[in-house]
Amino acid sequence: MIKTFDVKTDNHDQMIDVTSKVEQWIKDEGITDGVVIVSSKHTTAGLTVNENADPDVKTDMLRRFREVYPWDMAEDRHAEGNTAAHMKTSTVGHSQTLIIEDGNLVLGTWQGLYFCEFDGPRSRKFTAKILK
Repeated sequence: MIKTFDVKTDNHDQMIDVTSKVEQWIKDEGITDGVVIVSSKHTTAGLTVNENADPDVKTDMLRRFREVYPWDMAEDRHAEGNTAAHMKTSTVGHSQTLIIEDGNLVLGTWQGLYFCEFDGPRSRKFTAKILK
């Protein structure tokens, strides 16, 4: 089973909780146990699992990424000027593998799955595949 999800981002850097999208698809497919692999289809957007209780975590993470990977570096040679976005995506990663048990994603109390935009706003996609 495979599905491609659409994500519309509104900001240059943004973390969007997509946990419920993936969980709903798992329920719709009637999957009770297995593994789901989620993968971004972009080199400047990734996926991560992190805290979903306190929105300040996302704000702080994005700020720290901007500090570590500043956007405008005169030394960067990439013609599109988005080397920082590529670096952030490489740091976060383009995919995650999550366990499904009793029809739910196995996540910690404070965890959620985030689509991480680093070169927006854009229309993006990520793909998920369930392995039973």
